[in-house]
Amino acid sequence: MLRYEEAREKVVSLVSRHRTFPPHETVALEDSLGRILAEQITADRDYPPFDRATRDGFAVRAADVVHVPATLKLMAEVKPGESFAGLVGSGECVRIMTGASLPAGADAVVMDEDTEPKGALVSIKRSVGRGENVVAQGSEARQGARLLDPGHRLGYVEISLLAQVGKVPVEVYRRPRVAILTTGDELVEAGTQPRRTQIRNSNMYSLAAQVRVSGAEPVCLGNVADAAEALRQRIECGLKEELLVVSGGVSVGKYDLVKAALRSLGAEFYFDAVAIRPGRPTVFARCGEKFFFGLPGNPVSTMVAFELFVALAIQLLAGGRAEPLRFLKARLAQPVRTILGLTCFLPARLEGAADEVTVQAVPWQGAGDVVALTQSNCFLVVPDTEAELTAGSWVNVLLRQG
Repeated sequence: MLRYEEAREKVVSLVSRHRTFPPHETVALEDSLGRILAEQITADRDYPPFDRATRDGFAVRAADVVHVPATLKLMAEVKPGESFAGLVGSGECVRIMTGASLPAGADAVVMDEDTEPKGALVSIKRSVGRGENVVAQGSEARQGARLLDPGHRLGYVEISLLAQVGKVPVEVYRRPRVAILTTGDELVEAGTQPRRTQIRNSNMYSLAAQVRVSGAEPVCLGNVADAAEALRQRIECGLKEELLVVSGGVSVGKYDLVKAALRSLGAEFYFDAVAIRPGRPTVFARCGEKFFFGLPGNPVSTMVAFELFVALAIQLLAGGRAEPLRFLKARLAQPVRTILGLTCFLPARLEGAADEVTVQAVPWQGAGDVVALTQSNCFLVVPDTEAELTAGSWVNVLLRQG
């Protein structure tokens, strides 16, 4: 049985080796949030395109204010979007606003609070060095510099950069389509009144949401009963998409039929269990040219396994990069006991701020307890080598996506 780190490495290695990049499509910049960039972005000019003032004040020659107080002649005023046509000479200055272009001849800006205007003259009370309160032309990026490469996921920062360089619209990869299938005689539609021994199919909705958060388009195939031939046919249908995710039926019980259906279709299995709790009976396989994940049917197990493994595959199939899991460190508020041999991802609540961040496991009744999960905002990660964590110890915390 693989440790979860080993299982993630296997997903990255295999999907990277066999993936086909999706076709490009052009989208409006305002619709590009979360999309994967499909083109290289370069600087269309120097950034900033001129020496830019970073403070309101007076543009001066630093040599003129070595000894203070110094009195300079006020020549003009420059605000953003304008420029001073003249040259700042010795003993002269120009009033300037934040973001404006530094006048020729000036090489520094004295802040307003360090000056005292007196009509056509300005008294400078503090010395400045060359380049002080100025961002030099091209210091952020030179014209033609490579700014973003294909495979970069677009967040609000990247969208700002694209707008800055005039990349409107933008080329992105088409989102991969991910088929979702749930299994189980006990499942009924979410809008149906279940009998006492039935449960509503929440996994279809949570998986579709996780697929969207991960950057793909969900294709919901509904639920299939615990019948071998019906399951086989539905799996064949799902394998027409870029990726198939099935929840339920992947363990070793009498009615866990998913692995047998895959074998009948000639699937190659890479792992069928991972040393985690919840989510241990997770399956990763390849059938023909398509990858497949079989996730446990209990909702919390499904969600954890998706975040650890399926989201990683989607990143790659979408044309992006395999992003590492990012953990936070926090102090444990109360002791936790688990079992050796499995890395545990326990529903937990992160609280506090700055250097007083604490995390506390949320009481839960196992992998089917979605109610407890709604009271959490993260997962407390307990290493497979630890049976007990003491209060006050530093622990790893994994934030939930979405």
